[in-house]
Amino acid sequence: MAKLVNPLNYPLGVLIAGICLFLGVRFANLSSLIMLPLSASIAFISSVVLVGKEKEVRGDIDIQNTALETELNNAKNQAKLLIKSAESLRMEAEKLLQDSWQLDLLTTVQYTCDRTLELPEKIEKLSRRLHGGDSLLSVDELNKQLRQVETKQKYSGGMALRQLKQLETTLKNNIELALEGQDAREAQVFSLVNIIIELGGVLQNLQNKLRTSDLTNSEQIQELKSLSQELNNFQDNVDLLI
Repeated sequence: MAKLVNPLNYPLGVLIAGICLFLGVRFANLSSLIMLPLSASIAFISSVVLVGKEKEVRGDIDIQNTALETELNNAKNQAKLLIKSAESLRMEAEKLLQDSWQLDLLTTVQYTCDRTLELPEKIEKLSRRLHGGDSLLSVDELNKQLRQVETKQKYSGGMALRQLKQLETTLKNNIELALEGQDAREAQVFSLVNIIIELGGVLQNLQNKLRTSDLTNSEQIQELKSLSQELNNFQDNVDLLI
């Protein structure tokens, strides 16, 4: 149910109503008995429109689910922390990787950081998709995500495979919730938060190894590339959920 809006909190709406009142009485020769309630309605409607514009600018979403809103805010906060780490990693990589044989690694790290910077936009997209109490995740949508996860497992290993196994378990649980008619959105976003947190750990590991590795050693360069690819695999898992 929409919340009542106090037009006095939105001077622009009151101004529009005042102009309409003046024009109606002065130029249209309408009775003030007609124009006063009409102007009040205009002030209220204008204020409601302004509230909607404010929410759009802020990116606020009326989720109608406190736990879900909490998880989404947690995801946004984790993404902000991750962006700071990614920006730090990029600057350090650009400082350390300047020779020609290191450019491939530098490009890989920069690409990883670019994808990390996209996280807030992706989470905002997910927030809008989950908008409203009736926007429950469908079984078909969850099954599609599950098939993608199962396919990716065939070509993954190490931490990426472990993460995909966890994601598979989560999706199966969410499918059961959806089949029972329950809301699986909170569990879905919780999984996203966990992936972002693990992604942050791998990113920190990459930065540590970048500082301590022998950057003239081809084997260690390759190890850093593999770690960067690990980060991209985590990013792919984020995309699967979103």
